[in-house]
Amino acid sequence: MDPPPEFDSVAAAWLLAAVLPPLLLSWLATYVVRRRAPAWGLVDMPAARKVHSTPTPLGGGLAIAFAVLATFALGELGVRWLLAMPAWQDKLPAIVGVHLPGMASQSSALWVLLGGAAVLSALGLVDDRRGLPWQWRLCVQFAVAGAVVTFQGLKLTAFIGIPAVTWMMSVVWIVGLINSFNMLDNMDGLSSGVAAIAAATLAAVTLLAPDPETQRPQLFVSGYLLVLVGALLGFLWHNRPPARIFMGDAGSYFIGFYIATATLAATYAGYQSPRRHAVLAPVLVMAVPLYDMLSVILIRLREGRSPFQADKCHLSHRLVDLGLTKVQAVLTIHLLTFTCGLAALLLHRVDTLGAVLVVTTVLCVLTLIAILESSARRKLRETPP
Repeated sequence: MDPPPEFDSVAAAWLLAAVLPPLLLSWLATYVVRRRAPAWGLVDMPAARKVHSTPTPLGGGLAIAFAVLATFALGELGVRWLLAMPAWQDKLPAIVGVHLPGMASQSSALWVLLGGAAVLSALGLVDDRRGLPWQWRLCVQFAVAGAVVTFQGLKLTAFIGIPAVTWMMSVVWIVGLINSFNMLDNMDGLSSGVAAIAAATLAAVTLLAPDPETQRPQLFVSGYLLVLVGALLGFLWHNRPPARIFMGDAGSYFIGFYIATATLAATYAGYQSPRRHAVLAPVLVMAVPLYDMLSVILIRLREGRSPFQADKCHLSHRLVDLGLTKVQAVLTIHLLTFTCGLAALLLHRVDTLGAVLVVTTVLCVLTLIAILESSARRKLRETPP
């Protein structure tokens, strides 16, 4: 179904209103964090498993979280004000005005999600400063994920009639994305860039694919994602190569949880929809971070090491082993993420056969990358020192 006639102008205004404020807030806040990070004990020192050669401030995740939270606080004040001023509501496009009461009603749910993201950001901050055992980190991640799935009703749209299975899949999905973005944060601009591309793509999906019940664009979820996009773009100005600050675990935990909950809050297909395959959109968008995480875990287990032991065997490192520069490796992963995201945008427009072809194309792209980078690793192992 085509979007409403007024969709284009509303989408443009929605984009600017959601992206620009957090972009500016994040850009400015990151300047502050860069200056204060050494005094706060947030400095990442060079080490054998790291690719940077000079001490670099940590804590960029604090600026991202601040920008997101401040934007939503201002946005809620604006919504409450408009609801109290009916004369101003009449001046809004109908497609926006009809959503104002819904936005207000979702306020408590929104702040529960943001509270969970803030808790995980605080967990990451402690890990950045002092280091925490992986067992503690996982326990907190599972606890927060379990809480939002249980009390906010978030769940994967998997068309499985067993609530316990859906509950567990949803919790594992959240924890998996938290750690996939954390593992991906190993080169300048990598994790934050992938997150920005993924969030923007998911926002496009929720705007272009109407809610199966209301047949309207999913403005709430798209706005939720676009605010993160803005905060990430502001941070990327400082994190682009050569990075002047890293976001640290405080940022990667926040981002992973935030995007994961957004994917669960969105609706991709109804139970009676002929295009139920559209539920695979989040999996395609997240294909690259998940591929990186799963391949790293398999490599570590195959070599008899703990899957939580940090090293330099991530996809970005393996691409460098192929002969790419660090910047080229990062841009390659960005392009891969964008390609998978474009595939996700097609799912709600194609039939079952088309969906099979789209998913197969993504799998072929990832398999091609796996063949190339595994060949490079094998040659490195065979090359005498």
